[in-house]
Amino acid sequence: MRRTWVYIDGVAYEKGTEPTSDAPIVMPDIKPYQSMIDGTMITSRSQHREHLRQHGCQELGNEPLKWLDKPYTGIPDANPQGRKELIRAQVNEMTHKEFKQAVKRDLDRLKWNSNY
Repeated sequence: MRRTWVYIDGVAYEKGTEPTSDAPIVMPDIKPYQSMIDGTMITSRSQHREHLRQHGCQELGNEPLKWLDKPYTGIPDANPQGRKELIRAQVNEMTHKEFKQAVKRDLDRLKWNSNY
């Protein structure tokens, strides 16, 4: 039996007990997703781990940050000129009001995330 607890105002109260199972717990494979690094489709957990390893990345969760073996050099940009053209096209499609809102939002982010 496994006992579970809940904390209310810093006091632990036992919720009850749950029966434990002797059956193995099977974790399903991950759902396919498109990599934010280079746009490839990742379709399995093993491919996900290999993809992270190839690009010097690590998955972060609630565990403490561990430094990589090699220094961070930034995400490789497969097509920097294409990225500039995409950003230019997106800005050109904005209205003046949308552009002013975007600039204000970015300045607010800088203000709140700076050390000044």
